[in-house]
Amino acid sequence: MNRNDFNEKYKEYLADRFDGLMLDNEEVVKYLDKEFQEFIKIPNFKYYQIKGKFNWFSFYADNLPAGKREEIENKIKEIYEK
Repeated sequence: MNRNDFNEKYKEYLADRFDGLMLDNEEVVKYLDKEFQEFIKIPNFKYYQIKGKFNWFSFYADNLPAGKREEIENKIKEIYEK
């Protein structure tokens, strides 16, 4: 699965006029797909962007449990640093 497949799979949860996942790392996509299986069970879950720049990664979403956004960003960074 690549980023386009991911965004298509979760398009129901992607906020209007946002890009969604912008990373094409296969391991990141696989990791996020697993995490999203739980996120989509959260009422009113929406995501906006998942992107990186200069080894800094950001994940923008609504209605995640406390600390989950930072956990996702740190895991993506860890994958890219391998």
